[in-house]
Amino acid sequence: MPDGLLSWLLDAGSLTDRLRNACNGHFQVRVLSERWQRPRRDESLSLGVRVTTVAWVRQVQLLCDGKPWVYARTVIPATTLTGPQRRLAHLGSRPLGAFLFADPGMRRGPVEIAPLRAGYSMFSEAVRGLERCPAEIWGRRSVFRLGGRPLLVTEVFLPPVITTNPRKHG
Repeated sequence: MPDGLLSWLLDAGSLTDRLRNACNGHFQVRVLSERWQRPRRDESLSLGVRVTTVAWVRQVQLLCDGKPWVYARTVIPATTLTGPQRRLAHLGSRPLGAFLFADPGMRRGPVEIAPLRAGYSMFSEAVRGLERCPAEIWGRRSVFRLGGRPLLVTEVFLPPVITTNPRKHG
């Protein structure tokens, strides 16, 4: 694992806030896709839902100074999108983290960390559009609960994050 990346992977705070700090305010969300679909098998298992369950899947890049720093994929079962959580399907270019960390009832499950390499579909999605394709990238995922209902957030850290001084921005 590259030096400095572990502090990003294990950070329990809002990634949105940390990126805004690292980007000196030049942070934005680029929506790659938002649509109803079936989660991947491993995502269904993490969420504790059937593999036939339909979910709202949102894929974005988190940009710093116009460059992708993080690829994020959020899987929200339809049963979670009720009440105040309906807004999650209408975030557009607003960051999910701002919504999650503003909810005092939000609970975050354990964080899973893993490297991704060519051949993994998530790897291909994460590196799409990068100037240089790294041999390996690292990501994390965890189940968040809002009102007791789950959503799965996966965040894959792209090369610019690795070169950022974690002490300066952590």
